[in-house]
Amino acid sequence: MESIKTRRTIRHYKKQDIPDGLLCRLLSDASRTQTMGNLQLYSVVVTRDDEMKRRLAPAHFNQPMVTEAPVVLTVCADFRRTTLWCEHRHADPGYDNFLSFINAATDALLYTQTFCNLAEEEGLGCCFLGTTVYMPQMIIDILQLPRLVVPVATITLGWPDEEPPLSDRLGLEAFVHQERYHDYTPESIDRYYTEKESLPENQEFVRINHKETLAQVFTDCRYTRRDNIAMSDGLLQVLKEQGFLTRN
Repeated sequence: MESIKTRRTIRHYKKQDIPDGLLCRLLSDASRTQTMGNLQLYSVVVTRDDEMKRRLAPAHFNQPMVTEAPVVLTVCADFRRTTLWCEHRHADPGYDNFLSFINAATDALLYTQTFCNLAEEEGLGCCFLGTTVYMPQMIIDILQLPRLVVPVATITLGWPDEEPPLSDRLGLEAFVHQERYHDYTPESIDRYYTEKESLPENQEFVRINHKETLAQVFTDCRYTRRDNIAMSDGLLQVLKEQGFLTRN
């Protein structure tokens, strides 16, 4: 799969629909991905309706691609289907806990990545929206997600109408550890991040945000402590209300 080396996040799409047959094939083929216990602990909500996209957009900070993409996919961690199967087969499910959410979320994210790989091989463009877990209750209400179902990933999907530059990536030695974890030193941090920090686009990022370093852009502007705490509290409340934190 050589195309993985040149993959790009696509946020602008042509006004061209995705045939149902192609989308269904990709959704089906992606189900061959790894899954815990062969349970497929995920569900996917397909949104094509413009009004539904407009309702979903505020949950993703009104990023334009949510309403402009021909298809929006919301991938959910889903232990409801398995739980109901167990109950209907005279089995006693014990999946209303945090570990079960983690297992289902892992399944859902594995499915999401496999789907994206397959879609991009077909020439489609994708954008993964990390905002899904920022305000999940809004998505739950709009999509009417029942107990033991929590959204964990959103993909906007369409035919690319742009070819953005490749985004930078850290080198292999920055994240691969041989035999055991080797903690980072100030020297290794400098070695791994200096190239990233020296890129003109990242230096411009620092300038327009009026910061001294690229790291400060992330800590002070993009992913702040205050926002992380607030959204963590919101996610924990959602997990409780959706039935994944019922144990004392």
